[in-house]
Amino acid sequence: MIESAKRENPPQAWRVVAGIGWATACSALCLLLAWPARGVRAADFSPQSAKQIVATMLANEDAAAHHRDHYQYLSQERSDRTGGHLWFEKVVETDAGKVRMLLAEDGHPLSPDRIGQERSRLAAIVADPESFAKKSQATKDDEAHALQMLSLANRAFLFSDARVEGAYLRVDFRPNPDFDTQTMEERVLHAMSGTMLIDPQAMRLHHIEGRLPEDVTIGFGLIATVRAGSSFATTRDRFGEPDWKTTQVDTAINGRIIFFKSIARNEHAEHGNFIRVPNNLTVAQAVAMVEQ
Repeated sequence: MIESAKRENPPQAWRVVAGIGWATACSALCLLLAWPARGVRAADFSPQSAKQIVATMLANEDAAAHHRDHYQYLSQERSDRTGGHLWFEKVVETDAGKVRMLLAEDGHPLSPDRIGQERSRLAAIVADPESFAKKSQATKDDEAHALQMLSLANRAFLFSDARVEGAYLRVDFRPNPDFDTQTMEERVLHAMSGTMLIDPQAMRLHHIEGRLPEDVTIGFGLIATVRAGSSFATTRDRFGEPDWKTTQVDTAINGRIIFFKSIARNEHAEHGNFIRVPNNLTVAQAVAMVEQ
């Protein structure tokens, strides 16, 4: 497990079906999370509806999304991207995208040949940063779409009464039967049930997890189906103001797409050792940093 960075001043995205685009509904929930306050008592919680609490949290997250600083960190991930292997990577964030360097696989250091391949890949990024930025833009677009989808939360869900759970306020959510979905993205978002843990002082979201209680079908199942039991969980912690970084992601999505092709999205990732880097860092500078 990656050691988390020392926290200061305590207070994504499913791509299940490439080309359809509705998978970012899950990202809308996974993007936005936060840091626990120290000690919450029921008496500290002024009465207000869960919908008001969620609305305030969403407004805070939306405002913070426009003022994100860049970091370097260590990532440990086993996913479809890694081919099922456990990858240990150093990551540096830039405006153009995240620059990554693989350091170890399945607990073993890379061979000299593999290290050479990594350095060649990074050299190609330095030689053509525009191409790197273009490839990274797909992820950035997903995040922007996710923020748009998140704005639907107060209409798409019904919320349980907020209750104190440790240092947080817990709010459970379920589909609002009166919400009329207009797009495939909304249909997937609307089908989820789960739990949010919200920091009651900063009114930021620390943890969210969701599950599909029943199949979600597109075109009566002829276009795509996401299977019941598909789930996600995401946690983020505070490393500055207003910076709240993802520290753990778990996703397990299964289903099928047109012509009965099997689809799956499985990921477990842990991020830690966050260190601030300049926001104007160039791609070349980021490459030099991950190679250190």
